[in-house]
Amino acid sequence: MGKYLKRKIIIYLLTFFFAVTIDWMIPRFMPGDPIRTLLARTMSRAESMELVYNYYNKVFGLDLPLWKQYANFWGSLFKGDLGISVYLFPSPVLDVIKKAVPYDILLLIPAILFSWYAGNKFGAFAARRKKLDNTVLPIWYILTATPYMWLGILLAWLFGVVLGALPIAGAYSFSISPSFTWEFIWDYLKHWFLPFLSLFMVQLGGWAIGMRNMIIYELEADYSRYLEAMGASKKLIRKYAFRNAVLPQITGLALQLGVIVAGALATEVVFSYPGIGYLILQAILNGDYFLIQGCFLFIILGVLLANFVIDIIYVIVDPRVRKGMSGETT
Repeated sequence: MGKYLKRKIIIYLLTFFFAVTIDWMIPRFMPGDPIRTLLARTMSRAESMELVYNYYNKVFGLDLPLWKQYANFWGSLFKGDLGISVYLFPSPVLDVIKKAVPYDILLLIPAILFSWYAGNKFGAFAARRKKLDNTVLPIWYILTATPYMWLGILLAWLFGVVLGALPIAGAYSFSISPSFTWEFIWDYLKHWFLPFLSLFMVQLGGWAIGMRNMIIYELEADYSRYLEAMGASKKLIRKYAFRNAVLPQITGLALQLGVIVAGALATEVVFSYPGIGYLILQAILNGDYFLIQGCFLFIILGVLLANFVIDIIYVIVDPRVRKGMSGETT
């Protein structure tokens, strides 16, 4: 176990290094100049703009050679300093991200976990009943093929415009300040429901199709037929089939949870929901190198952490992995 973990940690550290290097490079290959974008919002006199441009270039360290910027980036990263946001100047990037992350966690974790659980249960149930399978399979295909943005707009139009039952923008009303009061919680839940529903419905279809296909495959596998020939009950065969079929779904769940800080960009844009996805869009539009780097750094960490956790979970739930670690053969 110790050797296995040591090898995994080395692989993840190397992956982190290369991923963060690419994260640093991507904004610098983008067209546009973040300082000129910042000044364009605040200044109109060309002669003074050039002086201020040179000043801000020096403040953000963008006047240095690229190799020095790269070295400074790693030095600051080890100190926990992600720089200053150009888009929300002079707010530190870390503070900006810390304000957005809770909204994503409250929205995406319930949407992912509920859709994963419901999708696996419904998919496994429908795979054993042909009539039900023929009825719900087209619905799941439609759901999973539906773009998040399109479904979000449809739900906002139906519940917000036609029925007038739910708000369609923001995370809470402008007249309310965030606080731990029932008034704020109720207001937040009303704003939260439509983004949650759009994410839940699209992901439900994908999980259900995945589990349905895996169950059918496992029930046709040699071991299932062998158990059937030996007189094992259908309940027992289905139990083994579900345990094998759920392993790829666990991997998918871990990857989904890993990118949770990326938010759901399309959904957050439709509902003006203040999560990381909406923040990434604004950072790209404003050429904010530091905010883009910071957001993607959180995504990298989330994906690597989720993969590491799933490696550990696989050792626990899959006896074949444990045997492989100990050098046994099946």
